[in-house]
Amino acid sequence: MTKIVAVTACIAGIAHTYMAAENLKKYAKKEGIPIKVETQGAMGIENKLKKSDIQDADIVIFAVDTTVQGVDRFEGKKILKVGTSEVVKDGKSTIDDAVKMVK
Repeated sequence: MTKIVAVTACIAGIAHTYMAAENLKKYAKKEGIPIKVETQGAMGIENKLKKSDIQDADIVIFAVDTTVQGVDRFEGKKILKVGTSEVVKDGKSTIDDAVKMVK
């Protein structure tokens, strides 16, 4: 089974950061895919991914419109990078694309 970790971050660090995170969780759950999402918003880093979460993940989704903090943590992992608005509009496609990248 595909395991996903994700980081969401928008320029303002408010609405899109959290809406993208919720959409990723919602569609991963519908597909029965385990996911952990770190948000990098106005409140700083929340739900910070543990080293073990990243190591166990098959793929990383960066749903971001800005620079990911601590990007070096994800070195060597498959990464799917999309904008937050893309995920807000169609979270299912992002999850589907991530699964396809793993296979």
